[in-house]
Amino acid sequence: MKVLCGLAIVAFSLISIAIGTAPDARKIIEGVYKQDTSRDAIWKASLETIDKKGTSRRKKFTFQRLGAFGNSKTLVRFTDPVEVRGVGLLSVNQQGATERQWMYTPAIQRVRRIAPQERARRFLGTDFSNEDMAERVLEDFEYRLLGEGEVVDGHKTYKIEQKPVSSDRSQYDHLYVWVAQDIPVVVMAEYYDQGQKKVRLMTVSQIEKIAGIWIGRRVEMSSIIENSRTILVIDEVRFNSGLKEDLFTQQALERSDIQ
Repeated sequence: MKVLCGLAIVAFSLISIAIGTAPDARKIIEGVYKQDTSRDAIWKASLETIDKKGTSRRKKFTFQRLGAFGNSKTLVRFTDPVEVRGVGLLSVNQQGATERQWMYTPAIQRVRRIAPQERARRFLGTDFSNEDMAERVLEDFEYRLLGEGEVVDGHKTYKIEQKPVSSDRSQYDHLYVWVAQDIPVVVMAEYYDQGQKKVRLMTVSQIEKIAGIWIGRRVEMSSIIENSRTILVIDEVRFNSGLKEDLFTQQALERSDIQ
């Protein structure tokens, strides 16, 4: 009996250790955020949208970020083709910010706020929504580990559920994200609307380490309902260029000559 009790205690202890050492979902996501140690970033990139008929449209843009990833201000500015040149999207990706996005359209020479109900709209005809073009704030979501070991594009991954802490934090009911176990990068994500339907699928590839920071240079976003997809390709990346705060204001957004 003493031997059986001893074995039971050992078994219970092993189970407790296993539970205690299970990866923490929030810490995994924090690792993705914190591995980007840059103070600012600039991309030159393109968006190619392919509709269900196979018709392709391509746009070029610059992306600028000031601040730590997920606690930043970002500016997307289109440079080509001519009909979208100068269109800009300013996003405030910070905890507690009540107003988060503004868009400038040169044709009407006006900055307008993106209302919460507009977050789900396709961003300038692409398969990314307005919300998808901003960085997600870590504190806006709760995290739960759903599985370990699933292989995505050659990487063993952690599958994590992200649920917004309140409905005003995201258009989505929840997201599933797959984070590579060998590098702190999200390699795939599924997006579910308030009706629990999967509406988008994102895959990340061409992952490189640039200036000590992991970055996926190719991101494909597919719209399930529209049967279309958009491929984002980052051509150039620069970190810590010394961007200034005054570039990330509504007043600066109106100046399409600022790059």
